[in-house]
Amino acid sequence: MKLDEKERERGIKEMVKTNSPIRRMVYAAMFGALTAIGALIVIPLQPLPITLQTLFTGLAGIVLGGYTGALSQIVYVLLGIIGLPVFAGGKAGLGTLLGPSGGYLIGFIVGAFIIGKLVEFKKEPGIAWTGFSLVVGNLVIYAFGVTQLALVAHLSIAKALMVGVVPFIIGDLLKLIATVLIASKLRKVIKR
Repeated sequence: MKLDEKERERGIKEMVKTNSPIRRMVYAAMFGALTAIGALIVIPLQPLPITLQTLFTGLAGIVLGGYTGALSQIVYVLLGIIGLPVFAGGKAGLGTLLGPSGGYLIGFIVGAFIIGKLVEFKKEPGIAWTGFSLVVGNLVIYAFGVTQLALVAHLSIAKALMVGVVPFIIGDLLKLIATVLIASKLRKVIKR
């Protein structure tokens, strides 16, 4: 039996309104791709560049929630592992994940999850709660990143903090503000 045009349109509208698995996968893929684009916008510093990856990681957690936000970052990391040049500076491969900056990549997954879960904790998270969630998520990303940076580059934790956190604090605060503002608009459009 063939569906008429109105029934198809109604079905599409219902899929958009509901929290369907297909919809979540599409959003996860979209935010994974946005994180990849954010990785290509680079201010080169050594050993770690400044990128917009954390902006999109934070947006994924806020807008998609914990599980789907984390899934978006898993998609992003898997794209890089299979060889697509989506990591900072156009890098790719398992070597990047196991290298000095790999902890940040794993941190994106955990950070997006935690940001999303914190935002989900409140029925109507305000700007302050969203900002707090992003700060906690960024601290998680830093923790994973600094730990692997210290281990792989044979640095003390203090030196790894000086190299892997301090140069990024001002930029991350600016990205945090931008993320809160963008997320407040996106949450109205994208329903989880």
